[in-house]
Amino acid sequence: MSKEMQELQKQWHSMVQSIHSNSNVVAFMNSRVGQYLDDHPFVALSLLMFIAVSAIPVAFFLIFVVTTAIMACIGVIVMEGVVIAIGGIALLCVLCGLGALSLGVSGVLSVCYVVLSTLVNCWYASRGQIRKQEVNGSLPQKSPSVLDLSASNGKNE
Repeated sequence: MSKEMQELQKQWHSMVQSIHSNSNVVAFMNSRVGQYLDDHPFVALSLLMFIAVSAIPVAFFLIFVVTTAIMACIGVIVMEGVVIAIGGIALLCVLCGLGALSLGVSGVLSVCYVVLSTLVNCWYASRGQIRKQEVNGSLPQKSPSVLDLSASNGKNE
């Protein structure tokens, strides 16, 4: 063997010895599963290959899950903010419309109140004047109308 291969073999042997001397590996190899895998190297190799090959897809899946969860949280926060903002704007529009409507209705009711109170005051004032004249014994005199004037002009001629 070449010198480089012997050196590589020594490094490999020292690495295997360090793995076998690890307390966790010793505890695992003394367990029933470790003894089974030690007795069945094909099953151990298959299990090792499955773990090695499935590590990358599992890692991608976990990254996907974490990223999706983070984006969902951010999305919920953003979506909640957007919904609250739209709701606030809608509420502002509704309240402005109600304010304008209440001003309009108040204006119409105020005008109606002023007009009706003026009409009622005029009606009661004229009734009061008629009653005073009835009490005094004199009836109100009618003012001559235009037709009466034209009729009297025709008689005078």
